[in-house]
Amino acid sequence: MNPSTLFASPSTPHRSVLYSPFLDPLPLRFTAHSKKLTLKRRLSRASINSSAEDQSAPSTSPPPPNNVFGGKRELTGIQPLVATLSPPIRLASSALILGAAIAAGYGLGSRFGKSQTAALGGAVVLGAAGGAAGYALNARAPDVAAADLHNYVAGHSDPRAVKKEDIETIAKKYGVSKQDEAFNAELCDIYSQFVSSVLPPGGEELKGDEVDTIINFKKALGIDDPDAAAMHMEIGRRIFRQRLETGDRDAGIEERRAFQKLIYVSTLVFGEASSFLLPWKRVFKVTDSQVEIAIRDNAQRLYASKLKSVGRDIDAEQLVSLREAQRSYQISDELAMDLFRERTRKLVEENISSALSILKSRTRSVVSSRSVTEVVKELDKVLAFNNLLISLKNHPNADQFASGVGPVSLLGGDYDGDRKMDDLNLLYRAYVTDSLSNGRMEENKLAALNQLKNIFGLGKRQAEAITLDITSKVYRKRLAQAVTGGDLEVADSKAAFLQNLCDELHFDPQKASEIHEEIYRQKLEQCVADGELDENDVSALLRLRVMLCIPQQIVEAAHSDICGSLFEKAVKEAISAGVDGYDADVKKSVQKAARGLRLTKEVAMSIASKAVRKIFINYIKRARGAGSRTESAKELKKMIAFNTLVVTELLADIKGQSSDTPSEEPVKEEEKPVEEPVEEQVEEDEEWESIQSLRKIRPGKELTAKMGKPGQTEITLKDDLPERERTDLYKTYLLFCLTGEVRKIPFGAQITTKKDDSEFVLLNQLGGILGLSTKEIVEVHRSLAEQAFRQQAEVILADGQLTKARVEQLDQLQKQVGLPPQYAQKIIKSITTTKMAAAIETAVGQGRLTIKQIRELKEAGVELDNMISESLRENLFKKTVDDIFSSGTGEFTEEEVYEKIPSDLSINAEKAKSVVIELARTRLANSLVQAVSLLRQRNRQGVVSSLNDLLACDKAVPSKPLSWEVPEELADLYAIYLNSEPAPEKLSRVQYLLGIDDPTADALREMGDRTISVGSEEEKFVF
Repeated sequence: MNPSTLFASPSTPHRSVLYSPFLDPLPLRFTAHSKKLTLKRRLSRASINSSAEDQSAPSTSPPPPNNVFGGKRELTGIQPLVATLSPPIRLASSALILGAAIAAGYGLGSRFGKSQTAALGGAVVLGAAGGAAGYALNARAPDVAAADLHNYVAGHSDPRAVKKEDIETIAKKYGVSKQDEAFNAELCDIYSQFVSSVLPPGGEELKGDEVDTIINFKKALGIDDPDAAAMHMEIGRRIFRQRLETGDRDAGIEERRAFQKLIYVSTLVFGEASSFLLPWKRVFKVTDSQVEIAIRDNAQRLYASKLKSVGRDIDAEQLVSLREAQRSYQISDELAMDLFRERTRKLVEENISSALSILKSRTRSVVSSRSVTEVVKELDKVLAFNNLLISLKNHPNADQFASGVGPVSLLGGDYDGDRKMDDLNLLYRAYVTDSLSNGRMEENKLAALNQLKNIFGLGKRQAEAITLDITSKVYRKRLAQAVTGGDLEVADSKAAFLQNLCDELHFDPQKASEIHEEIYRQKLEQCVADGELDENDVSALLRLRVMLCIPQQIVEAAHSDICGSLFEKAVKEAISAGVDGYDADVKKSVQKAARGLRLTKEVAMSIASKAVRKIFINYIKRARGAGSRTESAKELKKMIAFNTLVVTELLADIKGQSSDTPSEEPVKEEEKPVEEPVEEQVEEDEEWESIQSLRKIRPGKELTAKMGKPGQTEITLKDDLPERERTDLYKTYLLFCLTGEVRKIPFGAQITTKKDDSEFVLLNQLGGILGLSTKEIVEVHRSLAEQAFRQQAEVILADGQLTKARVEQLDQLQKQVGLPPQYAQKIIKSITTTKMAAAIETAVGQGRLTIKQIRELKEAGVELDNMISESLRENLFKKTVDDIFSSGTGEFTEEEVYEKIPSDLSINAEKAKSVVIELARTRLANSLVQAVSLLRQRNRQGVVSSLNDLLACDKAVPSKPLSWEVPEELADLYAIYLNSEPAPEKLSRVQYLLGIDDPTADALREMGDRTISVGSEEEKFVF
C-alpha cells in the first residue's frame, strides 16, 4: 500500500510502484486483432484529450465530439461480401461451395486419374479447399460485425443517441453475440472511448450528469458490468502512464485530480457492486481513506456547484431537487448541511458587505438618513431571507428538503471574529436607530431586532447595551419635548404619562428612573453653581421633581452627594486652617454653606464627622509612631486642643448655636439599651470616689472655669478604632498624667516634671474623643490601680504568709493607690493562693502531705483542684492506699477507700478502684514473704503486722490459700498471730490464707505458750 502513487507529487516518482500495476493487467478477451485495436485506442485517446482541453466548462455537459470514435472503417477482401450476406445465405453459400468443390474434385480426379481412388482424392482435396473457403467466409463475420458496430456508433453526431435495439440488430445481422471476442472487444473499446470523452480533464470540475450519461450509454451498448469495470480500471492505468510520460508537476496534479474523478464517477456508476468490481486498492496500491477522500471531495464540489443555483428566492421545489442531488451524489447529511449553510451565509454576507460599504462610504462625512435607509433595506433582505428559511424549515414536507435548512448564522464565515464584531455592532445600531426614527418601537421591529441579533451572533448584554443607548437618547428627546411643550405638566397623572412613554419605546422604567435622577442631578448642579440654593432654585427643583416623579430618597441622596460635596469642601477648608486659622471668615463660610445648601442637620453632621475623624486618625497615627510615652501624650494633647478650639466651634456653626452655649450630648439608644441596675450604679459611683485618678478627671467648678469651655463629644472614634486600641491610647495619657513629663538634662540625668490636675481634665476630654464609655474608663483606671497594687503586694507577700502586720501594710497600700477593697482582696487572695499552691504541690511531691491534711485544707476553703495537678493527686491516692496496706492494723474500709478518698482528691472512682486492686494483689504476696522474713529474724511484732497487712490486702482482693515451701514456717506464723490475741474473724481468715487445717490449729492453740517460751530460751541461748 503506497498512497503516494495516487496523491504524491510527480517530482519524486517511485517507478517500481508505478510500474507494478501494469505488469499484470486485467485479462481482456482480445484476439490477435487486439494489436490493431490498441493502436486505434491510442490514436483516438490523443484526439480525445486534445479536443477536451479546448472545451470550455459550460453549466451542463455538452455532447461528446463527433470524432470520439474516429472515422468509419473500410471493408477489405471478402469483408464486403460477408457484409452483404445474411447468416442463412452465408451458411448456404458455404455448403454450396463445399459441395461444388467436392464435385469438381471428384470430376477432375476421375478425368485425370482415371481411377476411383484418384477421383476420391480429388474430391477430398478440393472439398477441403472449399470448406476452408466457407470457414473463412463465416470467420470474417465477427470482424465485419465489429466494423459495422464501429461505423454505426461513429456515424452518430451525439453518441448518446445510440440505441440498444440498433446494437442488437447489428449482432443479429451477422449472427454474432457478446461472447464473440472481436465483437465484445469492440464494445469495450467504444465504451472506454466514450467514458474518456465524458470525464472532464483534471483542471475542470464535474458537471453532475456524467454518471447518468455513462450509465445510459452502457445500457445502450449492452456491455456487462465486469467488462465495463475493466475499462474503468484500464482508464486508470492510462492516467498513471500519462503521469509517468509527462513528469511535470502541474500536469501530475491534474492527472491526480482526473484519477479522483474517475474513482468517484466509477463508484456511482456501479453502485454497491463497485466494492468488488473496482479493485483500486489492489491494483493501484491506495488506501480506503484515500478512496473515501476522492469520493467525498468530488461529491462536495458537485453539490457546491449545484448550490450555486440557490438564491434568496429559494422554494420548496428547489430544496427537493437539492435533496435528490445530495442522494445521487452520495454526500452525507452533515456535509450537505454545512455546504447549504455556507451558501446561505455567503448570500447574507453579500448583503452585509453592501450595507457596510454604504455605511462606511468615504464620500459622506456624516451618515445621512438616506444612507441609513439603504442600509436598512439590505438588512431587511437578510431578515426576509432568514424568515423564508425558517418557514421552509417548518414546512410539512421539510423531511424531503435538503439538509441544513434553518435560520442563518454568521458563525464560521468572514464576519465571525472579534475584528468584524465592531462592524456588526454598527449595522445593529443603524437598524435600531431606524426602528426608533418615528419615536416609538413597533412590535415587528422588536422581532426583527431579535432575529438580527441571532444572525450577527451578538451577546445578550451587547445587544441590550446598544439598544439601551439609542433608546435612552430617544427617550430623553421625547421627554424634553413633553416638558418644553407642556404636555407633561398638564397631564393628570405624571406617572401614567411617563409609563406610557416607556411602553411606546419598550424602555425599562427602571432605566427611565435613572435618567430622571440624572436630569435632576444636572439641574441641582446648575442651581448650586454659586454655592447656595435660593428660593427660585428650590421651586424649580420641586417642579422638576414632581413632573419626573422622583422619590424623596433619591432627592435626598442627590442633595447629599452634590450639596454635601460642596459642604465637605467648606468643612475641610475650615479644619485644615488648624487651631490658629479658624477665624471669623472661616466661621462665616461654614455658616453660609450649612444654611445656603439647605442640608439637613443629620447630613451636615455626618459630613463634618467624616472629615473630623480623618484628622483625629492622623493625630492617632502620629501618637502611635512617637518614640516615647511623653511624645505620644503630646500628640494626643494636640488632638484634644484641636477638638476644643476647632471642632467644637465647627459644630456650633453648623447647628447655628453660640460657641459659649454647651452642646447637648445626644443620647444614643444603642449605648444604653437597658438601664443599669441600681447596685451596679452604686458600685460604679463608689469606684469613682475610691480611685484617686478617677476623682481627678471630674474637675470642680474652679478648675472648670480655669480650663474654659469643654470640647464636643458628638464626633468620636468609637467606630473607627477597636476597643483595645482606644483603651491603650487612654492608658498612655493616663500614665503621662500620673508620672508627669520626663526631661533629659546634661550628663545623662533625667528629671520628672509633675503635672497639675488640669491634665486629668484633658484626659476626660480624650476619653470623650475616643468614644469610651464610663464603664470602659473605670476599667482602665482600675486596671492601672490593680497593677500597681499587685506589684507592691507580691513584694510584701513574697513567702505567701499573711500576718497581721502585713495585712495592715496592704490596707495602707490599698488606700494609697485608691483601689476598692474588694479588688484588693481578690489580688491578695490570688497571690496567697498562688504561693500556697506551690507549697502544697511541693509537699505532695515530697510525700509530706496526708489525706487528713488534704481534708483540713478543703474544709478551710482551699481549692485543691486548681492547686494540685491531677497526676499528683493520683500519686497521693496511691500513696495513701499503700499506707493502708502497710499500716499493720489489717483494717480496710471499702467506702473510705473507694468513695471518700477519691472524692476528696477529685479523681475518677473507677480509676481509683483499679489502682487499689493492683496494689492489693502486689502487696498480698509481698506481705507473706515479709512475715516469713521477720519470723526468721525472731521479730514477733513485725510478723503480726505483716499478717495484718495480708488481711487488709485480702479484704480488697479476696485470695485463695497461699502456698509456701516450708509448711512448718506457716505453722509458726499462725502460732505467733494466735498469741497476739486477734479478733476471731481475723484469726480464722489467717488460718485460711496460711492453709492451716483445724487439727493443726487446735494443736498449736494448746501448746501455744510453751512454744513461745522455748523459742525465747533458744533465742537467748543462741545470742
